[in-house]
Amino acid sequence: MDLFAVFTILMTLTAVFSFLNEVFFKLPTTIGIMLASLAASLFILIAGYFGFGHVHWAVDLVTAADFDHLMMNGMLSFLLFAGASTVNLDDLGEYKGTIAYLATLGMIIATFLTGWVVWWVFGLLGMDLPLIYALIFGAIISPIDAVVVLKLFRRVNAGKTLESIITGESLFNDAVAVVIFVLLTDVASGETTLTGIDIGKFFLKEAVGGLLLGISLGYLSYRMILEIIVRGKEGSIVVAMITLALVSGGYSLAELLDVSGPLTCVVAGLFLARRRRLMPSSADHIRAYVGSFWEIIDDVLNAVLFVLIGLEVLILDLEKPYIICGLLAIPLITFARFVSVELPLVLLRYVRKIPNLSGFIMTWSGIRGGVSIALALSLPDSKERDLIVLMTYIVVVFSILVQGLTLENAVKWNNKKEDTH
Repeated sequence: MDLFAVFTILMTLTAVFSFLNEVFFKLPTTIGIMLASLAASLFILIAGYFGFGHVHWAVDLVTAADFDHLMMNGMLSFLLFAGASTVNLDDLGEYKGTIAYLATLGMIIATFLTGWVVWWVFGLLGMDLPLIYALIFGAIISPIDAVVVLKLFRRVNAGKTLESIITGESLFNDAVAVVIFVLLTDVASGETTLTGIDIGKFFLKEAVGGLLLGISLGYLSYRMILEIIVRGKEGSIVVAMITLALVSGGYSLAELLDVSGPLTCVVAGLFLARRRRLMPSSADHIRAYVGSFWEIIDDVLNAVLFVLIGLEVLILDLEKPYIICGLLAIPLITFARFVSVELPLVLLRYVRKIPNLSGFIMTWSGIRGGVSIALALSLPDSKERDLIVLMTYIVVVFSILVQGLTLENAVKWNNKKEDTH
């Protein structure tokens, strides 16, 4: 199946599922689209199982779309930049210590705690999953997905503090998760040893390199945009093109320099968001145009992404033991998320004054998404990969459908409980 055919089918499915959700389901857009896509995929599988149709065309579509490559080397950079460029940096700056702590130490704790708990429990049940692969699964499933969280928190009145901290954590922990994932997969393949020095060098290169590259490219783009504004040019389309080049070229350059591409795009987006307010009032029409431009890109890519998530079930190895493992992983991961949030916050309170956050809401708002699936699919073929991919998919679907649809009620219940104390 050629690239244009894949693009055409995906856009058509996205439009149809969006229509169905808007008219009938009336769910949050991304969740409704994914539910419609998942239902259609299951219908195709069931029909094929009973001999009422062929599923090869649908499988060919999903295979040709190459979800992990499309997500990690294409969509992710645009989605992260779009999300970061709309964030109020003053709100993030107010809680920067808490955000940095959760996105780094919290991610590391979640990765290793999830991996160890899954390895230990599965071992008790006779499931042979090597510890290193359990840790890789921990790195895959621990980050909360900025793409999902940013959309949902626009609908939920969670309060400035919680919204700022969760938004900041979700923007940065994707980049941290990718670094940990690459490190652990290199260990599994024998390319890297887990010495403190090697790990430190790896993180320093990926994180600091991505940070510096993001600032440099953000500053360069800002100067170019400012030059257009100062000269009094209309320039809206040119500015939009500059931001497009920043994201696509910046991600490619980060890959070439072997630094964190996701972090580069997040930092560049935050840099421009900060500088945007320093531009003269004559640039208001450019700000409005570029803001609308990126909002459309964000919404369309989000919709396509969730269609792809729903379609991925067509290529999964749906063996019963794997399904049981995936269902069992849900409470284990929820427990690990709670501990990884609570422990850093408890430690941090001894060092500095931090906001009073609900561990329950911080845990329940930890929704996983496309990044986790893409990382799982990028693993080399093995029996461990098949298990990890299906477990990841089950956890992501549960997270989006159950946590995503109940988050608003959970926030209301928690606020009511706190008001009574």
